[in-house]
Amino acid sequence: MRANSMLCVALGFLLVSNALRAEQYSFDSDAWQVRAQEASVVDYLGQRALLLQGGAATLKDVDMANGVIEFDIAVSPQRGFAGGRFRVVDPDNFEHFYIRPHQSGNQDANQYNPVFNGLSAWQLYHGEGYGTPVAYRFNEWMHIKIVYSGMHADIYVDSDTPSIRVRDLKRPYASGGVGVDASNLAPAYFTNFAVSALPGDYEFALKAVEPEDRHAETVMSWSVSDAFDGGGLEGVHRLGANLKTGRQWTTLAAGPRGITNLARIQGVSQEKNTAFARLTVTSDNKQLKGLSLGYSDAIAVFANDTLLYSGSNGYMSRDYRYLGTIGLFDKVYLPLEAGENEIWFAVTEAFGGWGIMAHFDDLEGISLRQPE
Repeated sequence: MRANSMLCVALGFLLVSNALRAEQYSFDSDAWQVRAQEASVVDYLGQRALLLQGGAATLKDVDMANGVIEFDIAVSPQRGFAGGRFRVVDPDNFEHFYIRPHQSGNQDANQYNPVFNGLSAWQLYHGEGYGTPVAYRFNEWMHIKIVYSGMHADIYVDSDTPSIRVRDLKRPYASGGVGVDASNLAPAYFTNFAVSALPGDYEFALKAVEPEDRHAETVMSWSVSDAFDGGGLEGVHRLGANLKTGRQWTTLAAGPRGITNLARIQGVSQEKNTAFARLTVTSDNKQLKGLSLGYSDAIAVFANDTLLYSGSNGYMSRDYRYLGTIGLFDKVYLPLEAGENEIWFAVTEAFGGWGIMAHFDDLEGISLRQPE
């Protein structure tokens, strides 16, 4: 088995090498569009490098759907987030991978993260396939390579084998730009940036694990409203026409695990940080039905317009180390009447991911649909 695995890895490298010839882009050139708090080209660890903090550098004339980007990065052990972008549609929509130097060796030492409408989603996508433990070498050059094709990506972090195998890229398949970025915390250094295009029929030598099977009891589609100011829900125990009338609705499908990223429809602002996600539950009789909930960052649940539950799952909301990652951590019991029941979930976003997931104990005596 080991020999076969090594052969597959070697085949993978051969397939990548058969892509279009890699092109190097010096950070000294005018090929880059840089938007950052701080950006300068300096001599660092024997290389001409881009010192970047609080922004991104994107190649101006590269646009590809399938490809390879690779670069060397150097960071300190200070808290920071730095990495690469690909399939950049615009500054608010792109696929993202970054490292967390301050979490070196931990499960969340790095992160694959889709960005929709300016909203990061690391609280929604975590664990296997999104991050992996890596012990970093500080103030030295480390090599990062991202190979992406179709809805799959292999990410190499200072390694000859994939560190993360993203089985289901979350953004729609599209052509886009490439680049690097660093948060406004600790700066990062970048050098030796190279790009290769991959053919449309490229196949990964090692197949990723298939997405988890969905369960019938999991809500897999929602009707989602336009965003509004969640402050208007304070003290509200019953939904009235002022909050319901005139809303615009979009049907949004959940991912394979049932996580629904509400940012796929719209972004948020200080005045518009909340949206309703709703469904209709038709019950054969009057009954209580258990519903497990996951959400980010806060929620209010209304059953037939009456407030049933509210909760917070934001960053540091439960203790000072709590990340606010989504999961089926909370549970409510819906008081269903015979016939149709309107269940509305007001989901508020602060930062790190705007999402909802829900799973019924069972579907005995009920059926689900989106309101018309």
